[in-house]
Amino acid sequence: MTSKIIRRLNKKVERRRFLRHSMCFPLSFRVAHGREGKITKEEISLTKDVSWGGLLFSAKHRVEKGTPIVIAMPVQDKIFKVKAKVARCVINPDAKLYDIGVYFQRFSEAFKVKLIEQMYLISEYRELRSVELGRMLSMQEASEEWIKRYSARFQRIYW
Repeated sequence: MTSKIIRRLNKKVERRRFLRHSMCFPLSFRVAHGREGKITKEEISLTKDVSWGGLLFSAKHRVEKGTPIVIAMPVQDKIFKVKAKVARCVINPDAKLYDIGVYFQRFSEAFKVKLIEQMYLISEYRELRSVELGRMLSMQEASEEWIKRYSARFQRIYW
């Protein structure tokens, strides 16, 4: 193949506008409006990856492309709710689950998820530093350290 054809094929394969980062944190979701006004059952899952534009997670049930969903993400003692739309839903035959990719419709929804992601990173940092120091670091101390060490890098990578 010529390099021109290969470049064209590569462009078709990669449709993402935003860099994705592997992150695994809990979430639950439900269809925002069920058919004929029926309330849909909430399903629990974990994120597989997160980007500025959306996220990917697995689910037991298929959700049609374009379906609005509400995602709830617990962080410490709070639950953050985010609205998104299904961009794709494909079966993962190995896991016998559906991989659901969603996109955020508003900047504020994407911003919430980025803050949640940062809070999970700080929490992981806190656990690691507590082990290194031999004492439990408070969330405040961990946040201050993390921000001093990594906020500039986090900003370059994610924004």
